[in-house]
Amino acid sequence: MKTEARLFIGVACFFLVTAVGYGVSSEEPAGTAVLVIAFLMASLVAFFLHMQYRRRGLRAQDRADAEVADTMGPLDFFSPHSPWPITTAVGSVLAALGVVYGLWLFLLGLGVLGHGVFGMVFQYADRGSQRSNSSAESGRSSSSGSTRSP
Repeated sequence: MKTEARLFIGVACFFLVTAVGYGVSSEEPAGTAVLVIAFLMASLVAFFLHMQYRRRGLRAQDRADAEVADTMGPLDFFSPHSPWPITTAVGSVLAALGVVYGLWLFLLGLGVLGHGVFGMVFQYADRGSQRSNSSAESGRSSSSGSTRSP
């Protein structure tokens, strides 16, 4: 993240110089305010990336001797069969068509979209607790000598 932080520091410096130059040469406050806000946003990203670099150090992408396998992280669970992405897509299409055809269709699409997003978010909400409970139970059952299956 060191390279990215330096890149955004450069972007922030560009916006700062541009904001000062624009503010002095033109007496228009809106453009100056926009350039100052762009400077602040680039500075925020640069600060975040710099802090991440200080906390975590060099990543595999920053090292010249790194292999592709060095960037691999842990793989997690991915849902094999989920109806929620399709429900969310249908809701998005209905909401977009509702902008053209009327409020009733937009509200219907918004409801379907909300249902799809809610389903996607909470589809496996209890998966973490089941995983930790099943590992705790398997540890108890193996130590007590019982052959109970989960």
